[in-house]
Amino acid sequence: MDYQKLAHLLFPDVTLTREEAEAQFPKRDLPEGACVTRIGPSPTGFIHLGNLYNAIIAERLAHQSKGVFYLRIEDTDTKREVPGAVETIINSMAYFSVYFDEGATINGDKGAYGPYRQRQRKNIYHVFAKWLVEQGMAYPCFCTAEELNAVREQQQANKELTGYYGKYAIWRDKSLEEIQAAIAAGMPYVLRFRAAETEGEYFQVNDAIRGTLSMPVNNMDFVLLKSDGIPTYHFAHCIDDHLMQSTYIIRGEEWIASLPMHVALFQAMGWPEPVYCHTATLMKIDTTTDENGETKQIKRKLSKRKDPELALAYYQQQGICQDAVWEFLLTLLNSNYEEWRIANPTASYLEFPYSIEKMSNSGALVDLEKLDNISKEVICKMPAEEVYEKWTAWCERYAPDFYALATANKEKTIAALNVGKGGKKPRKDLVNWKQACEFLSFYYDETFQVADEMPAEVDAETRLAFFQRYLDSYDHAADSAAWFAKVKEISSELGFAVKPKDYKKNPTAYKGSIVHTTNMLRIALTGHANAPDIWEVSHVLGEATVRERIAKVMEA
Repeated sequence: MDYQKLAHLLFPDVTLTREEAEAQFPKRDLPEGACVTRIGPSPTGFIHLGNLYNAIIAERLAHQSKGVFYLRIEDTDTKREVPGAVETIINSMAYFSVYFDEGATINGDKGAYGPYRQRQRKNIYHVFAKWLVEQGMAYPCFCTAEELNAVREQQQANKELTGYYGKYAIWRDKSLEEIQAAIAAGMPYVLRFRAAETEGEYFQVNDAIRGTLSMPVNNMDFVLLKSDGIPTYHFAHCIDDHLMQSTYIIRGEEWIASLPMHVALFQAMGWPEPVYCHTATLMKIDTTTDENGETKQIKRKLSKRKDPELALAYYQQQGICQDAVWEFLLTLLNSNYEEWRIANPTASYLEFPYSIEKMSNSGALVDLEKLDNISKEVICKMPAEEVYEKWTAWCERYAPDFYALATANKEKTIAALNVGKGGKKPRKDLVNWKQACEFLSFYYDETFQVADEMPAEVDAETRLAFFQRYLDSYDHAADSAAWFAKVKEISSELGFAVKPKDYKKNPTAYKGSIVHTTNMLRIALTGHANAPDIWEVSHVLGEATVRERIAKVMEA
């Protein structure tokens, strides 16, 4: 076979040499030890938590080492592409505070190693595809779908490994004349890699997360270029990661099975392999009941169909604070993160010394209850002004009515967000921005509703008497201590135990305890028995609103 002639036949328009193509991507000027990482999502319209999980690993590796983190859009599968998906990817990453040094942007590309969209790099791939043909390491295959199905059926019947290899690689050793005739006849074809003819051989590759992996040497003549000239992921990522000089490849463990092909490609090209890092699958705990009625917990992979929390859109729509998502994922990424956070309660999570060596290769458990607890901690530590900015930014898109209320009453809203923030144990009322709308609704007349019933232990006559005395003696200028002393005085005069333990010991001696009277105030002013400090709430609402709300309860 005259491989030079075959290469010219297949790629008559490719005039650039391999060396000239590589020269377009000069060596990066980076400090020693700097990592170059990327994420390469496909624009399928579904961006999930695993994308963010891997993006944070890549971002930390790059930025902690003063390297480069970039975004590459892997859009070689045109059948699965969804319009607007690239914008969704970029906007989602920005929403979660994941920022790229270079790569694809909504308005084009940023950086000297582009294009960063694989379909725009078709001419680059063809240079290297032609070179492989010239070396006798790639060839055209004109098999139809029907022929490939027939091969697969025969292999299954023979209980053999399925695929295009060895004696089943029909076009592997066709003559130049046969290939010319097929092209002249207009037969579509793909370009396949010519695998080394090995049997039973293994190779070893070091995975930064999983350690040394021992795998069978690739024996498949896999596809490099599809019939439209667009590369497969296998070929494209090898070319791109070499030219863009990626040092670490962060991807899910489902790609481990493809490693033999990828290693074979790097070796065929004579290039050093990047460090592969195959991350653990995201899992969740399900509670099920067996046939005997016994409940048990099973750990399973997060499902796009079953689990809304797999989609990044879920966290955006729920208004889960970006910082909380980062903190949560860091607890999954490094087992020592929580210990570090306890020792560094006020430090930014970006100060945490993330280490890929401390990653687990077992399934990472996505526990939404744990995420909520982390989110409460994160939000309660934020200054009220920061909470206001982040909450209203979310409301502007997802809750426009609350956005209008909060921004029209900015001073009052920030005062409300400051309630319970003082002291050694600040309240943790806010879980996420969506829940914040519900929790803070009582501060605005437009959304205030009385949700809870008044304590059943207090009859209507006593309740009316309490509220009337409260209004008659109410001094909005009184400090917290003076205010509470007055509440205790009124409660005692009406037969309520000022000390809850007294009521608990001898309930028949009292109409109730101060817990009941303060709960009545909470319900009147906030609509809920479980609410922040009444004195603080009253000073956010203002005297007129306090009197008005209590009066309405008395009329009911």
